[in-house]
Amino acid sequence: MHKVKTFSLLSGLLGFVVVALGAWTRLADAGLGCPDWPGCYGFVTIPMNPEEIDLANSKFPDTPYEVAKAIPEVVHRYFAAALGFFILCMNIVVYRIKEEVPSSIKYLTYFLLAWVILQGTFGYLTVSLKLLPQIVTGHLMFGFLTTLLIWLLYFRAKDGLDPERKKWLFSDNSKKLISIGMFLVTVQIFLGAWTSTNYASYSCTDFPLCQGQLMPEVDFEEGFNFFQSIGPNYLGGQLDHEARLAIHMSHRIGALIVSVYLIFLAYHFVVNRKNKIAFGVLGILTLQVLLGISNIIFALPLLVAVGHNLGGLLLITYLSVLRFRE
Repeated sequence: MHKVKTFSLLSGLLGFVVVALGAWTRLADAGLGCPDWPGCYGFVTIPMNPEEIDLANSKFPDTPYEVAKAIPEVVHRYFAAALGFFILCMNIVVYRIKEEVPSSIKYLTYFLLAWVILQGTFGYLTVSLKLLPQIVTGHLMFGFLTTLLIWLLYFRAKDGLDPERKKWLFSDNSKKLISIGMFLVTVQIFLGAWTSTNYASYSCTDFPLCQGQLMPEVDFEEGFNFFQSIGPNYLGGQLDHEARLAIHMSHRIGALIVSVYLIFLAYHFVVNRKNKIAFGVLGILTLQVLLGISNIIFALPLLVAVGHNLGGLLLITYLSVLRFRE
């Protein structure tokens, strides 16, 4: 169990790094920095010398090689592959000591291996389908779930090594309220991903109003048309301004709803004398709200936008571990 704990801890930390690198790649418009997969212009790493660059451009004449975009894409792929390797090693360890491992940990570990293979498939589809928003959004959501499950596995392994630890002892009502919070945060993460993959983050450049209005003219039908037709690729997005405004405003409204609910959830924890948990929820929420507002005010700085992605991951992971740790 000690090895499971160690591998899950390292994998959990690496999961945050992979999500950050994925966000960096997407926000830097480097999602098609390599037009093929798993290689990059036919190379294991990236073309380096003039001869290799000429060869790369001859193989993919429609997508000229840009080293500034190829690097983040390749780095993201290698870190994602490393995460997959860690999960594979963890599966080997669990299989060898399966008689000593509780069923919940064993099956969660096996499921993670299958899930990370599915994530790799979505990584391939992200490139082959030229940044199709549905695929990119799914890839991001699945990445969040992968990291979340790893941390749940870590805490279960940690608890298994300390059977005398003091349990949370949540009431059924508390568990229900946490589950509702998880659902709302998941929807908000989806809206954030949909905003990013449809390049709607710049649609409103002021706060708290949007283009000087409380609710500008929007097109929800087109903004949330999940069967939208696209051209050769989706780099830069293809929706009109009103559709992007609808997506952006949905994310803002969702942020307000999630914030109000999580404040209520934190109050519930205080009433039930679980102040540390309440402060944890409020602390992560406050950080996430400040990062979201900063994205708008400062025109989506890359580091702030990546931090906003990690804040969402931290929030859903925290709530999920609270709900399913035991």
